Amino acid sequence: MTGTTPARTTQRPFRDYRPSHFAWEVSEDGRVATIRLNRPERKNPLTFESYAELRDLFRDLQFASDVRAIVLAGSGGNFCSGGDVFEIIEPLTRMAMPELLAFTRMTGSVVTAMHHCPQPIIAAVDGICAGAGAILAMASNLRLATPAAKTAFLFTRVGLAGADMGACGILPRIIGQGRAAELLFTGRVMSAEEGASWGFYNALHPGDVLEAEASKLAHTLADGPWFAHQMTKTMLNQEWAMGIEELVESEAQAQAICMATGDFRRAFEAFAAKQKPKFEGN
Repeated sequence: MTGTTPARTTQRPFRDYRPSHFAWEVSEDGRVATIRLNRPERKNPLTFESYAELRDLFRDLQFASDVRAIVLAGSGGNFCSGGDVFEIIEPLTRMAMPELLAFTRMTGSVVTAMHHCPQPIIAAVDGICAGAGAILAMASNLRLATPAAKTAFLFTRVGLAGADMGACGILPRIIGQGRAAELLFTGRVMSAEEGASWGFYNALHPGDVLEAEASKLAHTLADGPWFAHQMTKTMLNQEWAMGIEELVESEAQAQAICMATGDFRRAFEAFAAKQKPKFEGN
């Protein structure tokens, strides 16, 4: 099979993880974690430090022994306003090319780390979801939003290309080439209704239940065959560049690996006994 099978998460628990630049909340059963961007007075912008810490956390989550699904949320009625104008944008205007390239590679590595971490990531989007915030939502596996969500890939508004953190490659795969081109060229706001009808958002929920719905979905995934979910995420990512014969063969190998797990046998035995299966990830 092209690529690698998903990592088995066996090395260390993350319940006691204490980030410096965002909040980290773990459900009582330890299976679902919420990453909360929490600078509500500025609509939760990112800084050099928060970019790097998000990258490192998503990289480390491949070693989590407990967390099986992630909710990514904002605070104060907004998701994320993008890079902080004064803490990121202004310093970038004074940097030379080597520093600029180091920065863009670092921000892009957040997206690749999100793709490689084995847990499904659910973005819960309310209010402003702009610039790098829109990228974080885009890079998540599932996206829920409120009717008040305003999503904008607004790089062109500040004289930059829409080609940022993988947007030109990933966004068309979610909403189609023409719609992605419109958003990336114009930088205009995509309404929540548009996002839902275009397939960017999987569902819309009222603001007072958004995170509860995201958590409910995350727990549904966490309580399911989570080794198999990791395999699904791996294959969704790596089949982008495959031809039909290669992807069908890769999926044959991936599914055979899942069929060799105890979860597959336990699911059959539970079905035969008319019971609910208990998945253990092996």
